Amino acid sequence: MSVFPTKILLATDGSEDARLANDTAVDLANSTGSELHVMTVAPGALDPAYLVESHVNYEDALKEVEGDSRKILDEQARRIEESGGKVTKSYLRRGRREDEIVRLGEELEAGLIVMGSRGLGGVRRALMGSVSDFVVRHAHCPVMVVRPRK
Repeated sequence: MSVFPTKILLATDGSEDARLANDTAVDLANSTGSELHVMTVAPGALDPAYLVESHVNYEDALKEVEGDSRKILDEQARRIEESGGKVTKSYLRRGRREDEIVRLGEELEAGLIVMGSRGLGGVRRALMGSVSDFVVRHAHCPVMVVRPRK
């Protein structure tokens, strides 16, 4: 029995921190022979201000946001392939990011979840919470939060 996970779930949002997490997940998957699953989450609901600014109806706005999320997912999968990794499967979910990451990790029976951190400051994190904090507290498996060196 190996101590390494057989399935790694990479949660990405296309940010710079997520790109660093991509590289880390690829290295881990390649060095351990693990499957690499990649996901991103489109918002399940939209801010009313977005609708006013964009001048589109709610359904069209949701389709637009989902399309943007699909582009992020496809771009991250392309980067992974270019860096020598292999994406087993990619997933686009809709809803609260933290809930969907934990849920998919459980569905896949992932052995590790890898994600970036935006490095929110202590006060802001205390007031708002963060996706990575939630996932660390609620995931059924280990979570690696990749932070840039400063």
